Formats: sequence, structure tokens, C-alpha cells
Amino acid sequence: MNAPTSPASRESGPNLPWWRVGMVWFALAGPALVVVASIVTAGIAVHGADTVLRVAPDVAATQAPASRPATTPPPAGSGSATWTRPTSRFAH
Repeated sequence: MNAPTSPASRESGPNLPWWRVGMVWFALAGPALVVVASIVTAGIAVHGADTVLRVAPDVAATQAPASRPATTPPPAGSGSATWTRPTSRFAH
């Protein structure tokens, strides 16, 4: 049978301070990188924010792009009778 070993004999080297162990820095690098990335992202969002365009609702509805596919029926009385229900890939 194997002889029991003492804790001192299981150590692989001298007792180093925590900042000298490479695995500690590897474990701390992930969260530190996330903090730095979130600060950079917040800075980009604040300094690169688009300006808000104030458009009247009736103007925005009349200036909708023509290439947009119709996914909802047109409003009643709009004069558009060519709307058809979009077909589904999962036909029954």
C-alpha cells in the first residue's frame, strides 16, 4: 500500500507569496479584462452617441421606406387593398 504522505512533502516548491504565483494572475485577468472592456464600451456609448431626431408622428408614418415588407395590415381607410398575409415557412 501507499504510505501516507505529510502535507509538507506534497508541496511542489517553496511557499511563495500569492503575487508570485502565475495562476493567481491568470484567474484575476479575466474579471479585470471585463471591467476594462465595460469602461471602454461605456466611453464609446457616451462619446459616440447619435443625436436624437425629433420627428412628428404623422410625418414619420408617411416617410416609411417603400422597400419594407408589409407584415401588418395597412390602417383602415388608407386606400391600400393590395396587402396579403406573409407566408410562413412552417405551413400547416
